[in-house]
Amino acid sequence: MDRIEANPAICGGKPVIRGTRIMVRNILGMIAGGYSIERILICYPDLTGADVAATLEYAAQVVDEEQVITS
Repeated sequence: MDRIEANPAICGGKPVIRGTRIMVRNILGMIAGGYSIERILICYPDLTGADVAATLEYAAQVVDEEQVITS
């Protein structure tokens, strides 16, 4: 996960794409909203497809680590 960092001095410690202030949650929100990877890259020209893929991989790892409680 060399593309994702969480630093308390950047965006309050929220995970971002390394070297930017682009938060992982912003990219995930765009995907959830129906944006294609190509459209995300147009919105954030400093990102690469590998950055978006790393965001999805990071989210998958976080979800995998969480314990889900059902009612």
